[in-house]
Amino acid sequence: MAKAMKIAIVDDEMDMRQSISQWLALSGFDTESFATAEEALKRIGPDYPGVVISDVRMPGMDGMAFLKRLMSQDSAMPVIIITGHGDVPMAVEAMRMGAFDFLEKPFNPDKMTELAKRATQKRRLALDARALRRDLSGGAQIMDKLIGASPAMERLREDILDLGQADGHVLIDGETGTGKTLAAHALHAVGARASKPFVLVQCGAYAEEEMAAKLFEGDPDAGLLPLVEQARGGTLCLEDVEALSPNVQARLLTFINDQGAPAETRIVAVSNLQEQGKTSEDALRPDLFYRLAAMRITLPPLRQRGEDILQLFTRFAEQFAEEYGCESPEVGAQEAAQLLQAPWPGNVRQLINVSERAVLQNRRGSGTIASLLMAESDTIEPVMTTEGKPLKEYVEAFERMLIDNTMRRHKGSIVAVMDELCLPRRTLNEKMAKYGLQRSDYL
Repeated sequence: MAKAMKIAIVDDEMDMRQSISQWLALSGFDTESFATAEEALKRIGPDYPGVVISDVRMPGMDGMAFLKRLMSQDSAMPVIIITGHGDVPMAVEAMRMGAFDFLEKPFNPDKMTELAKRATQKRRLALDARALRRDLSGGAQIMDKLIGASPAMERLREDILDLGQADGHVLIDGETGTGKTLAAHALHAVGARASKPFVLVQCGAYAEEEMAAKLFEGDPDAGLLPLVEQARGGTLCLEDVEALSPNVQARLLTFINDQGAPAETRIVAVSNLQEQGKTSEDALRPDLFYRLAAMRITLPPLRQRGEDILQLFTRFAEQFAEEYGCESPEVGAQEAAQLLQAPWPGNVRQLINVSERAVLQNRRGSGTIASLLMAESDTIEPVMTTEGKPLKEYVEAFERMLIDNTMRRHKGSIVAVMDELCLPRRTLNEKMAKYGLQRSDYL
């Protein structure tokens, strides 16, 4: 989930620091102020979750030396420089050194706010990309993102671990919003190719000629290798593979055949075919389909994952509550049943949206989960089949969620959980064992 971005204001003049901080705070930013660059450097590290606004002329370390230090420890840090009248050449030099932009005194506060918005957006994207690279550096971390204790998710994780060790090409399919791209990342991260490139391309984003050039020809003028070469030794992930034209499919098949076995570049094709009644087999030429689908993973729809729905809802709601600085909504028995019974045509992606809106509703003190589900059904075409479940399954799913939430709230305190749920220790221990809950996970 997105973290709140900070803005560090560095200026030796207290009035200037306070006025900038007050204006940005009124614009919704979280600010912190420093009188010297040396003081700011004690707080601002390589992964600082925000941006910097700094004056140029300061005693001790000036703004240019400060900028140089910041760029040396994190070149992706957006730094906005404040310059005095006549310091434009210095501002140009700051931009050459890597500054995000500059403001000349006296500056327009609205322009400063706009620059701050652009800078924080850029910083968020950079930190998100950095976090993804860290996730992909270890298979265990990304496998942890495949949340769920349902049999369907257990099988999925086993399939990914098994196929990750193989060299053959893989076809990943499933309904929209089920996490197919995440599964592709995991497949690469748990295998022998984890230290090699993972190259992702959205096939539906390019016209036929451009797609063919990107895959097989590259751009010699720009010094760009074709994607099949960029991914050599690793994995080439083709999202929306069914969008490839027949001619590009033929060239892809030729590339696969020419590689032989084991494949030097592994193809992981992700199919997101949404046309009613059609499958990826219908959209791909048969010889290519059978080469890709020799190994196949199908992501389970959310409506078939049982109590995973409650676990995911709780996890996402807690993350959004932390982001928005409010309490996570309590889920009662009736709301838990409604979550379990919903058809979830948008799958996990839809559940994330419902979780965020439930947190926002809870912050306002109005609305229900049922109303959110009804609103979602008006905007997403519903899946026509939703199987009923025995009452016992609903009761067990709710019971597991209740114990899990209470353990989280009390940070693993068995005594506090026993008191709140009015359960003897032996009963609580038995239920935790039954639902695979371990106290160590909450400490």
